[in-house]
Amino acid sequence: MRIERVTVAAEVHRAADLFDAPPLEGATQRFLDDPTHHLLLAYDDGDRPVGMISGVETTHPDKGTEMLVYELGVAPVARLQGVGAALVEALAALARANGCYGMWVATESDNKAALATYRRAGACEEMTFTMLSWDLS
Repeated sequence: MRIERVTVAAEVHRAADLFDAPPLEGATQRFLDDPTHHLLLAYDDGDRPVGMISGVETTHPDKGTEMLVYELGVAPVARLQGVGAALVEALAALARANGCYGMWVATESDNKAALATYRRAGACEEMTFTMLSWDLS
């Protein structure tokens, strides 16, 4: 397995099955054009995309810059093989290299696979929280 940062839209579309929905052309290009947005793909030995992780650097005046793990996806055929943990570790390494002071992720408390993956990759559970959202569409 190899992990690479994606910089071209064609590669994102080649990995479309790893996303929750088909990638949108304009959103894909906007994401890739922003130097604080990161998309890493894991490839199997046959050069097939089998995992993805996206991260966004966020900066605040009194905190500095941290990495948000935005989304993680692993193809069913590649699950339970360490692909997810390897992607999380690769994003953490990129975050360290970019000077981020930390990295965080939110997931559902009953998502056992995600929790196990993040813990295996070195995450510590801090606290529970309530998420509120706005539908702006």
